[in-house]
Amino acid sequence: MKLLDVVRRKSVPKPWAEGEKIPWDDRDFSRRMLNEHLSQKHDAASRRFEIIDGHVRWIHDQVLKGDPTRVLDLGCGPGLYTSRLARLGHRCVGIDFSPASIAYAREQAEEEGLECTYIQQDIRTSDYGAGYGLVMLIFGEFNVFRPGEARGILEKAYQALVPGGFLLLEPHTFEVVVKLGEQPSSWYSAERGLFSDKPHLCLQENFWDAEGKVAIQRYYIVDAVTGGVTRHSASTQAYTDGQYRSLLVECGFGEVAFYPSMGGSTGSAGSDLTVVLSRKEHAT
Repeated sequence: MKLLDVVRRKSVPKPWAEGEKIPWDDRDFSRRMLNEHLSQKHDAASRRFEIIDGHVRWIHDQVLKGDPTRVLDLGCGPGLYTSRLARLGHRCVGIDFSPASIAYAREQAEEEGLECTYIQQDIRTSDYGAGYGLVMLIFGEFNVFRPGEARGILEKAYQALVPGGFLLLEPHTFEVVVKLGEQPSSWYSAERGLFSDKPHLCLQENFWDAEGKVAIQRYYIVDAVTGGVTRHSASTQAYTDGQYRSLLVECGFGEVAFYPSMGGSTGSAGSDLTVVLSRKEHAT
């Protein structure tokens, strides 16, 4: 793309029409994103370790009652939750399509001898296997998928769980997704950053699709030397609590409970998300 293409861009994009999401599976982007995952200065890509420690303790003590089980972490990133759960005796599988994150997670598991298996695949198409006592999809990842894809993920999660097993979701609240789509356009310049190793400008636009209940973010990355432009787009689906509950019930889940956070922790990202804990009922 060129700058002229930005000037002549379509004024309002349709959800997912300009890309599925930012390029998590690109090797260079993945490498830069891993640095953000591991940063202890913010909770943007992943939470700081002290917050994750509290979440894992809540999952282990309150959800799983201290009983070791088999855990599937969908969108596991660099294994920050799975590694901690494995240290508490759980057997973990993590699936993510970021090559740098999966490589880091595998390296950490091998160094510590943790019972963790990591798979570099897209959770929309990956085979989850079976026999899990807990399936997790946290930190807002559920909302980045089209509704049909999100339902497919829940259906596969249900099949992967043993009777009585738990599904732990941490999606965005409806209000936060609306706010995301309605925030004003912005830009910044950087010598290097998440989107490029070179000096660049990042131009960001945000849109709220009231009909589809989707927030759309559009990023134009302008190379400061060549003037070349790369476009990325991300869409975020909004659901009410009632819609989350209905969707889970339709996918076969029984009990559905909402929590303000995992273990009552606070932080910059906490108020943007809600915790939904559901269970696959025992056969009768």
